[in-house]
Amino acid sequence: MSESDTGGVRSVQRAVDLLALFDPGHLSRTVRELVDATGLPKSTVVRLVHTLELRGLLWTRGDGRLVLGPGLLRWAELAGRAWRLPEEALRRLAELSEASGGETVSVYVRQHDSRICIARHEGTRALRHMVHVGAELPLWSGAASHVLLSRSDRADINAVAFGARDPGHAELLWERSRRAEADGMAVSHGEREPGVSGVAAPVLGGAEGRLTAAVALGGPTTRFTDEAVAALAPALRATARALTALDCIGGNA
Repeated sequence: MSESDTGGVRSVQRAVDLLALFDPGHLSRTVRELVDATGLPKSTVVRLVHTLELRGLLWTRGDGRLVLGPGLLRWAELAGRAWRLPEEALRRLAELSEASGGETVSVYVRQHDSRICIARHEGTRALRHMVHVGAELPLWSGAASHVLLSRSDRADINAVAFGARDPGHAELLWERSRRAEADGMAVSHGEREPGVSGVAAPVLGGAEGRLTAAVALGGPTTRFTDEAVAALAPALRATARALTALDCIGGNA
């Protein structure tokens, strides 16, 4: 890669990093906040902001604060269309939730060293697992993560485990992902948050059977005993097979 190409890639990465600083807790930002959060020179941030504004990806309000731009509305609509599961898939998630006694059902895909919730059916239990569509969770913990890593090699596992900041986590994550591959499903208890458990199964896609997603049930650990998980497993596996047959993750247009 030439020096100019490398610089172009770096600029794109920095621009994306700026956009990523906007979240539900920070709907608007000042240039100073962006400078402090990125550690970049103010001149660089100002240049990136100007470019993003020209493309409609950022917008300067009347009070001078920056918000995500109107150009993203079109992208958001397109992403919604591509990632919205068909009615048959949503019906399967609802049926799994009902079969589990009202637990929350979520579907996750991998994004680098994170997993993103792309669909969910909220449970009916008073005490239930809450994950919003679009939520980004660490890939180094949880049953869904074990499933999403079940076909990964050692180097990939080690890179993901680095985020746990625990020297021994790479070996543990490797063992859990191998178990998920062997069992065709995974179970976790209190890995990401104490008192929260999950069970997940793989969703495949395409003629080659590529691992595309994980469908998971989540809830309080007290309700995910060994006996309860064993009882949930057939319905979970059936849902994963149904989603695989639909081959609808990421759309099919």
